[in-house]
Amino acid sequence: MLRRVINPILFLPLALSINSINVLSSETKSIIDNVLEEKSNITFVDYQEIEKIILNNQELKSLNKLVTSASLNLASRIAQRYPSLDFQANGLPKYVSGKKYSSKSPTLKTSQFTANPSLNIKWDLIAPLRGSEIEIAKANYKIAKNNYEIKKKDLIQEARMRYHKYQKSYQDIQNKKFALDLSMTSLDNAKAKLDAGVGTKFEVLEAEAQLSRDKQSLNEKKIEHEINKISLKEILNIKGDLGSNKEQNLIGFWNHRLNKNIDEGLDKNLSLKNLLLQKSIKKSQANSFLDQNKPNIYISNTLSSTFSKGDSLSEVIDSEESGSNYTNTISLNFAWSIFDGGQNKNSYKSKIADAEAEKYAYENLKNVLTTNISKAYLNLKLNEEKIIASLKEIESSKESVRLSRLRYDVGISTLKDVLIRQSELSNAKSKNINAIYNYNLNLDELERLTFIDISKNCLVINNTKLKDKESICNIKR
Repeated sequence: MLRRVINPILFLPLALSINSINVLSSETKSIIDNVLEEKSNITFVDYQEIEKIILNNQELKSLNKLVTSASLNLASRIAQRYPSLDFQANGLPKYVSGKKYSSKSPTLKTSQFTANPSLNIKWDLIAPLRGSEIEIAKANYKIAKNNYEIKKKDLIQEARMRYHKYQKSYQDIQNKKFALDLSMTSLDNAKAKLDAGVGTKFEVLEAEAQLSRDKQSLNEKKIEHEINKISLKEILNIKGDLGSNKEQNLIGFWNHRLNKNIDEGLDKNLSLKNLLLQKSIKKSQANSFLDQNKPNIYISNTLSSTFSKGDSLSEVIDSEESGSNYTNTISLNFAWSIFDGGQNKNSYKSKIADAEAEKYAYENLKNVLTTNISKAYLNLKLNEEKIIASLKEIESSKESVRLSRLRYDVGISTLKDVLIRQSELSNAKSKNINAIYNYNLNLDELERLTFIDISKNCLVINNTKLKDKESICNIKR
């Protein structure tokens, strides 16, 4: 009887609000669906193929050119070990004409074509700077290659992260669709009970409000999924549409102890190797300043010749007269800068100080890497537990939803209790999606930091498969 006494006009604001939300949600859905249905040429991307596809990245192509540049620079420095050959010609040909007048002698005339080619060979026997320059070029080449590999691995990790995010957003859509179905069922039940005279208008409005919220949430997840697709296409340099396996699964397992992760990561880290190379470069630069005060010894051979046709300083020009001569000079040359006021010595000390600074940068990076590896490893173990716990929570929440519906159907519970249980089930599914997402990210991060491959088999330390039902090894992949 109490339910019949409540003034229906009290529900008017809530009803108007829900109707406006439904209209807005319907219009938004139409716009969103139209955008998402636009398709073009599809490129299918699989997780295992990301490493191959990432080679099309523009930034990576730019770094590859820098590797080529460093390689050519090294070849240029090594070429200094070999003799050089220079050819020079002063006038090829050269024509000279003129007269020489003197009051006490006959007038002399000149009309002559000449050519003066010369060939010079130089070979540095002892070039103190050459060794340092080659060592610096070698180190720069290795750094360029390492930078390429570092960027490639960083891009692969970033692309995989976006791939996991793309899959996660698809699972979020499925979760929201599931929640939407539950809300539609709750609304149908509320309307049925109202028609039967055992329900209230308030419960119907409450169910409609929940349905509107679920529709809006679903649209938000659709937009998020599309944004994630665009982000993944950008890093993979894909121009058309993107296709991939949207199911979210565990990409593998990690069967290595923390100490091994740290040891392998520090031993193979390319950034650490680059710091050692930078230290080596600075030492080579320091040595090059001292080398400037060492003697430079080289052999040179110069062959010069002159060819002429015509007369020079003659009373009568004979245009058919010709002549030639050549000179060959071989010499051992010696140059030594003995004193420069201490300039090179001070420059040497400056570069040695720079090299020492790299040592502290190296130790600092080791500490940072050790911390990052440890955090990734511990977060991986935490997310393993979250995956298992969320699966238990899903099962419990499913049973809670079932029981709450039964209680509501027989009139010993309210619709509010059903909606709360629905939200708990949706949240449990969301926790599981997030846990799998973070677990996969941790795996990729550990592989990037330690250079150890992700395992496809789940093993314990003694290489036997775990039998524990609550183990990550038994999670469906």
